[in-house]
Amino acid sequence: MKWLLMLAVRSACNRRLTLGMTLVAVALSVTLLLGVERVRHEARNSFALSVSGTDLVVGARTSAVQLMLYAVFRLGEASNNIRWQSYLTVAENPAVAWAIPLSLGDSHHGLPVLGTTTAYFEHFRYGDGQPLRFAAGAPFSGPFDTVLGAEVAERLGYSLGDSIVINHGMGDVSLAGHDDKPFTVVGILARTGTPVDRTLHVSLEAITAIHLDWAGGAPLPGLSIPPEHVRKFDLRPKEITAALVGLKNRAAVFRVQRQINNHADEPLLAVLPGVALDQLWQMVGLVERTLLAVSAMVVVVGLAGLVAVILASLGERRRELAILRSVGARPGELFLLLSAEALFVTLLGALLGVALLALLTALLAPLVQAHFGLSLQAQWVSADELRLLAAVVAAGLLASLVPGYSAYRLSLADGLTPRI
Repeated sequence: MKWLLMLAVRSACNRRLTLGMTLVAVALSVTLLLGVERVRHEARNSFALSVSGTDLVVGARTSAVQLMLYAVFRLGEASNNIRWQSYLTVAENPAVAWAIPLSLGDSHHGLPVLGTTTAYFEHFRYGDGQPLRFAAGAPFSGPFDTVLGAEVAERLGYSLGDSIVINHGMGDVSLAGHDDKPFTVVGILARTGTPVDRTLHVSLEAITAIHLDWAGGAPLPGLSIPPEHVRKFDLRPKEITAALVGLKNRAAVFRVQRQINNHADEPLLAVLPGVALDQLWQMVGLVERTLLAVSAMVVVVGLAGLVAVILASLGERRRELAILRSVGARPGELFLLLSAEALFVTLLGALLGVALLALLTALLAPLVQAHFGLSLQAQWVSADELRLLAAVVAAGLLASLVPGYSAYRLSLADGLTPRI
């Protein structure tokens, strides 16, 4: 058996050009398959950790998915607001360690504007518990300061000190602009790969200030309050969109959730982010399964190419096989010879695919983290990836039986008979 394996290796080396190209195709297909699986896994983790460290998301009574989409991802239909006093009741709960108010409803060039407090920059976490970092500048301090997400600054070309105007309403088409009260860029956040990147952050007082001379979603005719006079008014918000809540002890999360959901003054909803995000991920799970299926088809195509190359070479190797038969090789040994060649290329392609994936992960991890928020780690293959590798090798073993069976059927006379 040892001589047969050595013969298979040497035979493959003699046809290294054609088999080498097939080997590259198998390696790339394995890299694609494992890469999609790794990115899928990390994307799901990053998706679930968009608000890591937050125990509850509190908003008006609606569906959990809708609240998460609007409050966290700035997508979907606007939910009802909750009263400021209700937020204070939640924030003053003895079990609550911190609370971050969120106010949405305005935009800038189709990008959402978020009204909040400086607690947002202190307590908000994403990914594996990573805090927000400033690429430039500092948090807002005045009523007309704004902090930009990385994508906002990059897409619109803003830098510190630039002046911007906020529009009323969300989406690409805004109702009207707050032209009389421009904002100054005082900070730019480092890229996170989360909705933070495409958000403009202002203070809650700023949201109240720009709407002092508005009523019913439109500016009041003949009334205009200059920016320098807004501090004379009470700028405390009357309503907010939602709140992020962190608890002192996570074991109390269900008790606090029940207390909030039973709030007497107005109907509130407290959502566990992980549960809601799992529900949301199930809605888009078809996409990840489709990508995995496409990658599997690429592997099948690569193995089919391997079989085609070996079968095509049988016409040139008939005399070689006939000579092996003449010196005593049995049909079963020829079957093993051709099968071993195909299996050898599959195994080597799988190993090269794993090595290539590790190299690409090490090289591209910082870029992927910066632009997409995916924390790719240079690590050995996971259990799920090992199962995929085993499936690839098993498929390669089945594919190797095809050229092995063709060689098995070749006879000595067929190999030695000249064809005209």
